[in-house]
Amino acid sequence: MKLVKLLANLGYGSRKEVQRMIRDGLVTDGDGTTLAVKSPVPDEVRVAGEPLDPPAPLFIVLNKPVGYTCSTDDLGETVYDLLPPRYEFRNPILSSVGRLDKDTSGMLLMTDDGKLLHKISHPKNACGKTYHALLDRPLKGTERATFRAGTLMLESENKPLLPAELEVLGEKEVRITLHEGRYHQVRRMFAAVGNHVTDLKRVAIGGFTLPEDLAEGDWRPVTDAERDAIFGGVC
Repeated sequence: MKLVKLLANLGYGSRKEVQRMIRDGLVTDGDGTTLAVKSPVPDEVRVAGEPLDPPAPLFIVLNKPVGYTCSTDDLGETVYDLLPPRYEFRNPILSSVGRLDKDTSGMLLMTDDGKLLHKISHPKNACGKTYHALLDRPLKGTERATFRAGTLMLESENKPLLPAELEVLGEKEVRITLHEGRYHQVRRMFAAVGNHVTDLKRVAIGGFTLPEDLAEGDWRPVTDAERDAIFGGVC
């Protein structure tokens, strides 16, 4: 791949903007030697002295705070505001693997690898997504059986939910693992049994748990071991 196309695909600017950056001496190799527009791509490229962003395929984990949405079409703050600005313009696009709504926090995986995104997201793979939830009212004691039965119908839908696992942590605190991703599913499930979710956080996907050292609002690349853990879980 040519240098100009590489930088443009990574979101550093349009091809004309990238050419201008190169001519202005902002693009160098690892030794600090200035590159030209038609230079071959060296093993190491730096832009304004900083290492080049990882090329595709990129796979990251982000600890999403409440208040951010996962789509650039939404008004207000989005998860892309937590990333380097150019990440929004990468080609191929960096997409979330299953969205989290504005009021839900926690693990968000993002990738520009379409095959990987499809593998994690597709219902036939039943990749478990685990949430920690705080409830408005104490549990009745029947919720685990109801969610596990695979017969629960949500309002305005005509297909029952797949079985879900519920772990009770306290009278108003649970962990719940889903194997599908319907609109506001956890909140609607508890509404269907007469309760209300006051706080919701996704804590795991498959066998990959949100890293404890990843602060809210921070992100980093997913390691090979973490990627393997996703599919070594319940996917």
